[in-house]
Amino acid sequence: MESRLKVLGHPVHPMLVTFPVALLVTAVLFDIVDTVGGPDFLGEVAYWNVSVGLVGGLLAAVAGTFDLLAIPTGTRAKRVALSHAAANVAVILLFAAVWVVRLNADSRAAGGALIAIEVVALAILGVSAWLGGELVDRLGVGIDRDADLDAPSSLRSPTATQRIGEV
Repeated sequence: MESRLKVLGHPVHPMLVTFPVALLVTAVLFDIVDTVGGPDFLGEVAYWNVSVGLVGGLLAAVAGTFDLLAIPTGTRAKRVALSHAAANVAVILLFAAVWVVRLNADSRAAGGALIAIEVVALAILGVSAWLGGELVDRLGVGIDRDADLDAPSSLRSPTATQRIGEV
């Protein structure tokens, strides 16, 4: 199943996820360093990373929705895609909550509780990234016209007959 939203023949959603993921991960790292005694400006930089990461995440979500809606109902790909989307919505909501708290604070530094929320959000993001990889690499969503939308999970080891068939 090929992506419905492409630029110069390439699916847009995978192009758009790179920056938000990098910005959010970096924001958490900067917040941790800031909290343990790093330079004061890191909290401010982390805040702006979260701000731009949220905007980028929303753009990636719009592009991902085009692909999600094109996946046939009742397939494993649809179930994985819905889990991927739900996890990403949770990540956006958690980081948005952190952003709102920091928006009008005296200091843009995060502190313990907000960093804990960010770390939980990153853990969810890691699961979501794996699900996205499963969609593309295992199920062929967005890249393969003849994708097997019901391929088994990559976590399952292949049976002996599958290994023999691949040789």
